[in-house]
Amino acid sequence: MKVARQRLKRIISHFKNKRILVVGDLILDHYIFGGVERISPEAPVPVVRANKENFVCGGAANVGRNLVSLGTKVSLCGILGKDHFGSVLLSLMRNGGIDTQLIIEERTRPTTLKTRIIAHHQQVVRVDWESLEFLPLARNRRILRVVKQCIDKFDAVIIEDYGKGVVGPTLVQELVELCKKKKKIITVDPKEEHFDYYENVTALTPNLKEAQAAANMKVRSKSEISLLGQILMEKLHPKALLITLGEDGMMLFADHRQYAIPARGHEVFDVTGAGDTVIATFTLALSCRASYLEAATVANIAAGIVVGKLGAATITQQELHRRIDGKKI
Repeated sequence: MKVARQRLKRIISHFKNKRILVVGDLILDHYIFGGVERISPEAPVPVVRANKENFVCGGAANVGRNLVSLGTKVSLCGILGKDHFGSVLLSLMRNGGIDTQLIIEERTRPTTLKTRIIAHHQQVVRVDWESLEFLPLARNRRILRVVKQCIDKFDAVIIEDYGKGVVGPTLVQELVELCKKKKKIITVDPKEEHFDYYENVTALTPNLKEAQAAANMKVRSKSEISLLGQILMEKLHPKALLITLGEDGMMLFADHRQYAIPARGHEVFDVTGAGDTVIATFTLALSCRASYLEAATVANIAAGIVVGKLGAATITQQELHRRIDGKKI
């Protein structure tokens, strides 16, 4: 089933009028670039001569970055360590136009930092600094309290779960109940170990690997994705399920129907952060009264654009319009 181009453009034109809350794991992505000319005499590993470094928003912060790039107003709610890297990430978010008033600084936890060392365009190693322990109940209550105080000004809530301890069953349950009471859209970008938390949300946007883990099922052919989706719909009861399939596009389950949505990517350079772009665009379109199919179509176009860029990239309304018109970006 095709969606009219003018209808998609009209949905996108309303992005600027929306306000989205993102709750979840805030991550600072750190890139060190250089070259390799020799092997270390100390161990059989390459010596990378560094010549550049870069810090960018990751996790829930990258979802916020995508939303800002699409022209909407964004607030983030999560935990940062009261440390140097927390200050770096806070500065990046503020400079990027993200509202950080709902972010809580925590002395006892480090800011989640992912350092990637890249030589000659190849990742050599990744080093993670993080705490994977769930937040204490008192911190969960504080997050819920600050969200309850301002929920009325948001059109939708995105839960971004990277498994770093912020998103737990109590938090999800309370947020879902709050959003239902306030008639707010609530979508989840899930972590495969946590699927049992996500019952009765508006929509889930797992990739195929995450969906298979949640259903305890191995898909051996494209025809079995239909069964996979049915299992998750019956298990978790979301209003919609959008499974991303990489180069095979997406499969949407909604309104007692399923839709295969072919990929719209022209060239794939990097899939880093593509899931963040998908849930940002999908949720934003739903908040503009798009149907699930219309929202998934916009998200699919957005994913096709972002995988043609290097790193955790973002897209703009103008790029969406050009791709809808069949023009090159």
